[in-house]
Amino acid sequence: MSAFTWPPEGADSSAAARAPATAPIAAAVLVPLFRADGGRQLHIVLTRRRADLRRHAGEIAFPGGRKDFEDASLEQTALREAEEEIGLTREQVSVIGELRPTSTFATNYVIHPFVASVPEGVAWRVSAKEVDAVLELPLEDVRESRTTTTLERRGITFQTGAFVLDGNVIWGATARIIEDLLAWLSEDTARAAALGVA
Repeated sequence: MSAFTWPPEGADSSAAARAPATAPIAAAVLVPLFRADGGRQLHIVLTRRRADLRRHAGEIAFPGGRKDFEDASLEQTALREAEEEIGLTREQVSVIGELRPTSTFATNYVIHPFVASVPEGVAWRVSAKEVDAVLELPLEDVRESRTTTTLERRGITFQTGAFVLDGNVIWGATARIIEDLLAWLSEDTARAAALGVA
């Protein structure tokens, strides 16, 4: 089993029966990256969701959400959601690529992540309805924080792969997207060069 897979091994075998029977819901997230410390360190931007939300309360996530009818593409969904959630305007974003889609078990979403370069020092304007805080984390520190941790969700205690940094536990779909991002950057020097990594 992959360390970043849900449901975990040993979970109630009836869990599959509780999974949504409808078609997956298309969603998109923006994966914002910027260089800081005089261009020496690549940082990733994440949000911590409010603790009182009905779904994914208190979890660490990328800005994003489901595709609206008005969105011309999933990339437009990611850009719109980033602007709504953290005040990142489209003029501040340069989309440089797309990671493979990742699915969520509990909420039946297929998430399309779009990697983007953004400026350092953005004055975040968070949506009070959704976001508790914006996190700017050095990507190398995130990479080094990869571990296995014990969580409890929906009455199930399980071990899962996660990134644990400064008290923030990043797991589930967000952790899988970060894993894909790290691989995506390492496998193509042109991508890394676009972010000043290579």
